[in-house]
Amino acid sequence: MKNELYENTQKIDTVRAILVGLNTGRSDDEFERSMDELKELTKAIDIEVASTVTQSLNAPDKGTYIGSGKVQEIAAALDVLDVSIIIFNDSLSPMQVRNLEKILDTEVIDRTGLILQIFAKRAGTREARLQVESAQLQYMLPRLVGMGKTLSRQGGGSGRLSNKGSGEKQLELDRRRIEHRISELSNELKNLEKERTTQRNRRLRSNIARVALVGYTNAGKSTVMNNLLRMYAAESADDKSVLEKDMLFATLDTTVRKITPSGRRPFLLSDTVGFISELPHALVKAFRSTLEEAKYADVLLEVIDFSDPEYRFHMEITEKTLAEIGAGDIPIIYVFNKADLVQKEQEESGRLVMDVPKASGDRIYICAKDDASLDELIAAIERKLSEDEQECELLLPYTEGGIVNALENRGIVKETKYEPSGIRIRAMLQRADISLYSDYIVD
Repeated sequence: MKNELYENTQKIDTVRAILVGLNTGRSDDEFERSMDELKELTKAIDIEVASTVTQSLNAPDKGTYIGSGKVQEIAAALDVLDVSIIIFNDSLSPMQVRNLEKILDTEVIDRTGLILQIFAKRAGTREARLQVESAQLQYMLPRLVGMGKTLSRQGGGSGRLSNKGSGEKQLELDRRRIEHRISELSNELKNLEKERTTQRNRRLRSNIARVALVGYTNAGKSTVMNNLLRMYAAESADDKSVLEKDMLFATLDTTVRKITPSGRRPFLLSDTVGFISELPHALVKAFRSTLEEAKYADVLLEVIDFSDPEYRFHMEITEKTLAEIGAGDIPIIYVFNKADLVQKEQEESGRLVMDVPKASGDRIYICAKDDASLDELIAAIERKLSEDEQECELLLPYTEGGIVNALENRGIVKETKYEPSGIRIRAMLQRADISLYSDYIVD
């Protein structure tokens, strides 16, 4: 009897999409950059790009956003390319979505809807999930009409009123449910925000320096954090590391970790959600409490992908977003990450090769996985934190040992002597410290 081998395979259908972009006056480079970013966003949610359709018009068509000819072109390509979703590069009105879905008989989403889906897939903590759900429902609410034939059903009443008429339209019931859920989410998020504020105030009272990683999505913020943890974490870095992946919006959840470099002051390092051009307002609003971690930092580390040709544009978007959340005036260190890739390109093309790591003023060029780069980054953070400090000598009575402990925990004490008259220390103090401890400062 022959042995027969049976192979059990499960076929997973790949979702394929057509990307649609409309240029209404942007430069060719700007439009191309936006479309390239849409491709990356699409890949980030595991959707395969089957084709890209672009058009130039003075203004979007009010009914279908793109011209009727382009709509028919897309309709003809649907079966040929086995496409099940159409993704537009800009925000569509509810009416445009309804018209397009009616003509094309397939799902249509815009850039905002795509980013919302990515956020929904990436959200890990309860707070992030609630924030995303709130943003999704606010996005969905004005788009209820025409989202399917089921929304036109009539629902009867309940109990003794069940025979007293046809009841409310399903649309109104759905709208009411969504509005009720948004209200519930708002209350839950307010409670979580109170918890976050309590945690933040506890960190503020500790007087440990606060440093926040900010920047465009996929610039390498999580890589910087994980490697700083590897080299300088007080505890094992394995349990403290964050997700690190080469994709847009790999991490959404804000994390705070303590960094304790030897011979330098410790600080709390927070990693925030990445920024992107045309980040939906609903998401900025929903994630405001999370993004606001940056507002309370003493120093911002703006991580920039120096190997990306569009890095200057990414810096502009980051600057605008920081201003929007009220963090535009905080001191910044510009961390040009992946400088080693630029260095390699320079070597291969025979150009003058830059040094990596390299620090110049508020700018530092590094490779986040290189130990020498991280040492240079820590030195830059120390310089920035000490810019407004002044070396002072204090003579504290032995009854004020708590002040000594507080200053030592901040890593700003240079020397400590125990004398008959009290504890004499030299420390780097900020203006607020000088005012607070003025009674103990000696000439």
